Amino acid sequence: MPDPALDATIEQARDLLHDLGPVTVRKMFGGAGLYHDGTIFCLIAEEEIFLKAKGDFAEQMKAMGSSPFVYDGKGKPVAMSYWRLPESALDDPAEAVALARRALEALR
Repeated sequence: MPDPALDATIEQARDLLHDLGPVTVRKMFGGAGLYHDGTIFCLIAEEEIFLKAKGDFAEQMKAMGSSPFVYDGKGKPVAMSYWRLPESALDDPAEAVALARRALEALR
């Protein structure tokens, strides 16, 4: 069944990350994963865009006002290592691409 809100957020992410190069999308669990060269680096959930971030990059994202994706796991919240794209990057494709590149660098 089509989900217009999810599709709109995927389109927003594709537009923001256009200069990153080819990005593929796989829908899953009511959201979607974005892949670059076969590596998942971005999660779309609850009409939000999240980038994979650990260590120093997670700290940078936190300093930028970001927060991790949290889901309800068997009655208790579980934080994942995907961090919400900062507000400033939602209107700035260059910033969004720079952050996505950081996410990919950390994964390789």
